[in-house]
Amino acid sequence: MKQSAYLLLRQLCWLAVVVAGLYLLAWIGRQVHAPPAAGERLRVALFINGTRGDKSLFDSAAAGMARIRATLPVQTRVIEGGTDPTRWEAALSDLADSGEYDLVVAGTFTMVPYVQKLAAQFPATRFVVFDASVDYAHCRCANVYSMLFRQNEGAYLAGFLAARLMERGLPGAPPGSALGVVGGMPFPVIEDFLTGFGAGAHAASPGVRVLSQYANAFSDPAAGKEIAKAQFGQGAGLVFHAAGATGQGVTEAAAEAGRYVIGVDMDQYQLYRDSNPQRAARIVTSVIKDVDAGLLRVARLQLEGKLPYGQAESIGLAEGGIRLARRSPVMDAAAPELLREIDALQEAIVRGRVRVPSVFAKPM
Repeated sequence: MKQSAYLLLRQLCWLAVVVAGLYLLAWIGRQVHAPPAAGERLRVALFINGTRGDKSLFDSAAAGMARIRATLPVQTRVIEGGTDPTRWEAALSDLADSGEYDLVVAGTFTMVPYVQKLAAQFPATRFVVFDASVDYAHCRCANVYSMLFRQNEGAYLAGFLAARLMERGLPGAPPGSALGVVGGMPFPVIEDFLTGFGAGAHAASPGVRVLSQYANAFSDPAAGKEIAKAQFGQGAGLVFHAAGATGQGVTEAAAEAGRYVIGVDMDQYQLYRDSNPQRAARIVTSVIKDVDAGLLRVARLQLEGKLPYGQAESIGLAEGGIRLARRSPVMDAAAPELLREIDALQEAIVRGRVRVPSVFAKPM
């Protein structure tokens, strides 16, 4: 009896060792990346904490993946995480844990805590954060590269332009009209847009009235439309939005009210020009944040082994990461001296002769 119990215990011990070994092999398999397919040297996954179709930051990032795939020996994939924040961490963790990607890309301030956590758990995976930065002083993030934008610089130009246009007036927006701003949520990047826009507007016209409100959402066009309607009702002739897909409602409100709008992240006049000319006619310009070009640069540097992990970099007007769209009916009809003034102001910002205020404690 004792011998049978001993043999059973011995068999159970061996079984435990075998099971533990299998788990170890599986774990090792997840940590070691399989080689890329023939002709490919890098595999990149973009995780969107939302959906495509926002005509803003996420669409720009997805366009970056398309440019990478078309021009470099890189396999790409875009994963839409949806609008439920409770699912984002698990989905991003699955990407990092799969071992199928050399580089996992995520953007916006809301993804930073997840990247900081996963970077320590998956040191063999490289991460890129765009439009935000991890806190390198308080996380094990030597495998994370952060790409920031000096959006306050582009917003400053937009505010200056908007105030100048309202001084002169536009059809449907009489001289002296106020300006409006709709932000998505009070995150530092969005606050930086609003700070730059307000500073530029007051530099052009110190007495201009700037109405401002947050929609508390990046994917609620109905909320954006209601806020914009209220601002137009209070005398705004032009509204700037930095609110993702929520800004689509701002553009709709401008078209219905016969007023004007400045878009963000992508050239929204070009996006609407063919699909909805009525809305396009009311888009003055857009503060373009070239996420697509930034991600293409990231992929090139990674292939060259030159991407500086463990630090953050920022790109603005000087680097071409931020710019104003220059084609629209309003811009085409603008006085040449106004366009020269905008060009001179941009040059002054690039040369450091004009300091644009920012919500960030240190210059970006």
